[in-house]
Amino acid sequence: MAEAQSGPSNGRKRKYRSDGVSPTWVKRTIEGPGIWATCVKGKEQGTVGELYDLFESLAADMWPVEGQSSANDRDNGSENEEDDLETQIAKEVAALKRPKVERRFANCLTNTNCVIFMSCKPPVDPVKLVMKHVENVQKTGITRTKYTHRLTPVSGTCVANLPELHSLCHRTVAAYCAPENQNSGGSPRARKYKIELRMRNHNTLTRMEIIQEVAKCMPSNYTVDLDDPDVFVLVEVFKSTVGVSIVEDYYRYQKFNVMELANAHNEPERFEKGAGRVRDKKQEDNGAVNV
Repeated sequence: MAEAQSGPSNGRKRKYRSDGVSPTWVKRTIEGPGIWATCVKGKEQGTVGELYDLFESLAADMWPVEGQSSANDRDNGSENEEDDLETQIAKEVAALKRPKVERRFANCLTNTNCVIFMSCKPPVDPVKLVMKHVENVQKTGITRTKYTHRLTPVSGTCVANLPELHSLCHRTVAAYCAPENQNSGGSPRARKYKIELRMRNHNTLTRMEIIQEVAKCMPSNYTVDLDDPDVFVLVEVFKSTVGVSIVEDYYRYQKFNVMELANAHNEPERFEKGAGRVRDKKQEDNGAVNV
């Protein structure tokens, strides 16, 4: 009797790993620029799916792929040539031969409840992508997602040690200040900043070590202001990986919590006089200091 095959046949490509859950395009390591997301517990797989749809839709509008015709162009073409069967067939064959568009987002395994990381490929800018989405949510009150809570973009990631963090922060600050340097003749204008640090499953570096190392990389005319900062340095530490980005209006957009933004739009009476979660936290911190 022939022995049963333990694995898939050579002619068939396995779509899922042996655990039956994670698809083959999932990355096993967290790397590159990307977006951290928190979600409802137990709905991680659904969150990944809705984030793929959301990010691809936003990226298609913000960074269109060259060579792809718009929907209106295709509709007009079909109306003009609906009687020309040969032309229609030729266009369909050409579409099939067109190179496949490379996937611009990939889910990176975190093996942690409620935590998702989606890496981005150029030309996608995770900060611009998240800012565009939270602006839309604040205006419309529509999140376009069901399970996603907070989105945190990082412009780059590295191994969680001080030399790598120092290098990453220098690159991130230089990229952020580059437009200002061009307009001002070489030096960024003075601004106030605050470091927003979040650590998960990490016990190698202390909070103070990370904050001090990030502060060393800030421009000399940037000053710390914990109450009314102009810019926020987001630092996300997860296990052995750290990510950094620089954003503005972080508190205005409820720390990029899309559910809070939707609630603020749809139930404004709950958010009058700073009743939002972010403002409450700020008031509590000020009260604790005053005591």
